[in-house]
Parts: sequence; structure tokens; C-alpha cells
Amino acid sequence: MLEEKVNAAIEQLRPYLHSDGGDMELVEITNENVVRVKLIGACKTCNMSAMTLKAGLEEALKSSLPEITKVEAV
Repeated sequence: MLEEKVNAAIEQLRPYLHSDGGDMELVEITNENVVRVKLIGACKTCNMSAMTLKAGLEEALKSSLPEITKVEAV
């Protein structure tokens, strides 16, 4: 259930990522409720990736899933 909600949040961001030549995929959700994602394509080297994770995905997840503690790229 939690994984489905995280993937849904990623799906909402996906059009923006694709427009810049990038993407991300869920790797895991740890026991500490840390969401780990893999950055793909242009997102791997983009200097805005950290902002995308924090201001985009992390904020979206924390607002709908307060149990999520952090989002990080692996």
C-alpha cells in the first residue's frame, strides 16, 4: 500500500522529469520509512536533482504520507 502511494507520487512528477530527459524509479522504502529512488537519464547529472527530490517528491510524499521521513537518491 505504501509502495503504491509512493509510485503514484513519482508518476505525478514523471511528466516534468521526462520533459527534461530524465526519470526516477523507486528502489526501496526502508524500515525507517526512507524512500530511496534511482535517478535516470538527465536526472543523474542534473544540478537541480536535489531540489526535485526535496521540493518535489519529498514534499508531495510527506503531505500525503506523513510517515515518510526522507527521500534520497541512490
